[in-house]
Amino acid sequence: MTAATPFEELVAARVPGLLRLAVMLTGNAADAEDLVQAALARAVPHAARIAAMAAPAAYLRQVLVHEHVSRARHRRVVVVPLNHHDAPTADPADAVASSDRTWRVLATLPPRQRAVLVLRIYEDLPDRDIADLLGTTEATVRSNAARALDTLRSRLTRADLEEPR
Repeated sequence: MTAATPFEELVAARVPGLLRLAVMLTGNAADAEDLVQAALARAVPHAARIAAMAAPAAYLRQVLVHEHVSRARHRRVVVVPLNHHDAPTADPADAVASSDRTWRVLATLPPRQRAVLVLRIYEDLPDRDIADLLGTTEATVRSNAARALDTLRSRLTRADLEEPR
């Protein structure tokens, strides 16, 4: 049996985090696994260079986000909402319904807006790092975040008014 290469060790250590990020970007586990696989396939030809980087995990995250935005740009993806549970409420069904509505609306956002929100909220990255990751400016990141949040507020409020509880 041969020893694992530095890249293989990096991938083994980072796949769980990449999968969690991919689930947030795609909305379901199956597409998340495909996204991670595609991102890693893009990275393999550059394995030695990536493993020698100062921040290889950040680079893999960047490859993943770029792959997500690229895929979404080239084909329309139908996202099945996760069965994600919010904090417990008086009636657990209300929490599931609310979470389901949120996932459905989040899935309607354009890929860059969704990526900005996921990186900002889920990955807790500052705008500067998100801009670097997406290859854009901080102002564009703030603009995408504002538009995405406005859309979420509008659509969730409208959905809450239209759907009987």
